[in-house]
Amino acid sequence: MSNQKLNITVMLGGPSSEREVSLRSGAAVVRALRSLGHTVHELDPKEPGWQLPTGTEIVFLALHGTYGEDGTVQEELEKLGMPYTGCGPEASRVAFDKVLTKKRCLAAGVPTAPFVVLHSPKAPWPAGWRPPVVLKPVRQGSSVGLQMVDDIGQWEASLADAFRYDTEVLMEERIIGREATVGILGDEALPVAEVRVKQGILDYNNKYTPGAADHFCPAPFDPPLTARIQQAALGAFHAVGGRDYARVDVMVQPDGDPFVLEVNTLPGMTDLSILPEAAAAAGLSYPQLCQRMLDLALNRTPKK
Repeated sequence: MSNQKLNITVMLGGPSSEREVSLRSGAAVVRALRSLGHTVHELDPKEPGWQLPTGTEIVFLALHGTYGEDGTVQEELEKLGMPYTGCGPEASRVAFDKVLTKKRCLAAGVPTAPFVVLHSPKAPWPAGWRPPVVLKPVRQGSSVGLQMVDDIGQWEASLADAFRYDTEVLMEERIIGREATVGILGDEALPVAEVRVKQGILDYNNKYTPGAADHFCPAPFDPPLTARIQQAALGAFHAVGGRDYARVDVMVQPDGDPFVLEVNTLPGMTDLSILPEAAAAAGLSYPQLCQRMLDLALNRTPKK
C-alpha cells in the first residue's frame, strides 16, 4: 500500500437520480482519504463546464448513476489525461446498460436470467412468457424504477412506471432465491455478502434506508456454492471489460444455481454499502480500501 501523499479530487453528487447517495459516498471517501494524510478537494459536477482544482493528481470517482457510471465522466477525464479510480469509459458504458451486460454475459457463458427488451410503454405482454417477471429501466443504476410483476393484471401500470426512467425497459424472468452480491477488488472476488430485505423487495429505498435490510458477510453459503457465486461474479466483471473494482449482484436459486443480475462499476461507498463491508470481511478497513482503489488507478497510469 502506497505511503505517497497525493492531491486528490473526489467527484461526488452529479446530475443523476442517485445524487443523494453519491453525496454520502463521497463524504465518507473524503473523510477516509484525509485521515490518510492526503490533500482532498471535493468537486460536484452537477452542471457542465466544471474544472478540476489546480494541482489535482488523481480523481476519486464517488459518482453513481447516469453521467458518473455510464462512461461519460470517464471519457472527459481521459481527454484531460487525468488518472481516475475505477473502470474505463467502455466498460462503464457496457455495465450501465443492463441489456449489453446480459449479452456480454451470455457470450461469455456467465449465467443470467432469460430476458426480452421492450421499446414502448404500450407494449403488450410478451407471448410465451408467464409471471413472475421483473421490469428494469435499461440504463439506470441502483434499482431505480425496478418493478415486480406477479400477475398480468399489473402489467400496464408497472410497464408505464418503468418507462418513466428510460426509453427501453428490460423484462427478465424473476429468479426466486437469495440475493447475493460480490465485491471485486483488483482481480479478486471479496467474501460474498447476502442481503435480506425485511419487507418488500431490494429496491432503491430498501438499499439506502438504515435497518431496512440485513447484510450477512461472509454470507452463509457453503464453500463450493460460495466459489460458484464468486466465479459467476468475476466472469461478469471480465465480460464487461471491468478493471480495478466493482460490485456484482447475483441471485442464487434454491438449487444453488447463481444468476448474474448486473455489474455496478461505481458501487456505493456509504456506511450502509456492501463493498466496504466485504472489504472489511477480507481484512481491509475503509481507509485501506480507498487507498487500494487509488493504488490500482495509479499502477496503470504511466509515471510522468
